[in-house]
Amino acid sequence: METTTDSLELIVRYFPGLDAGQIDAFGRLAALYTEKNAGVNVISRADTGNLYCRHVLHSLALAAFFGQLEDGTRIMDLGTGGGFPGIPLAIFYPGVRFHLIDRIGKKIKVASDIAEAVGLKNVTFQHGDSGECHDKFDYVVSRAVMSLDGLVKACSRNIDTASRRANRYAPGLACLKGGDLAEEIAAVRRPVVEIPVPEFFGEPFFETKEVVYVPFVGSKK
Repeated sequence: METTTDSLELIVRYFPGLDAGQIDAFGRLAALYTEKNAGVNVISRADTGNLYCRHVLHSLALAAFFGQLEDGTRIMDLGTGGGFPGIPLAIFYPGVRFHLIDRIGKKIKVASDIAEAVGLKNVTFQHGDSGECHDKFDYVVSRAVMSLDGLVKACSRNIDTASRRANRYAPGLACLKGGDLAEEIAAVRRPVVEIPVPEFFGEPFFETKEVVYVPFVGSKK
């Protein structure tokens, strides 16, 4: 597939079912992140011209993986930084409740300000780490925060294994990873499912990217 210039059109092309409100919210992210990133480095300065491909669309690989989610589904974004993948996912899933958490206060403030600017009502924020969050969620999502086994340990108390929502996947961890993951996966004492992001998107940036899903319902290895 040919590469598309980094823009809102890239999101609309892969997700043609977005409504006008979602398109408007996604469209406002470029200016908002450019403005905020000038004061707080939440994405690489060299990456500001690639926001839609490398950050927004990359985050939405999780939406392509999850498919439809039941309204009321609860998701924690662990180590959200400036709001990835949580903010794009919250725009995509207006009926799902998101809790974004990060140890760096100035980054979580950026995420909160951007969510408010685009009118998101389904997002809450916490400055801290997973050990300071005592709520439970259907899924924990994350992007490039720590090793897979570290993520599994960090979020194990936050996943509601008793949830019986009518979603495609059982409660668990779904994260965005890249590179050779064999060693990380071998260290995890649970089943691990790898889905190459190129199954969803054709841009060259995603050639080595994966969605990694660790279900928390079922037996450990």
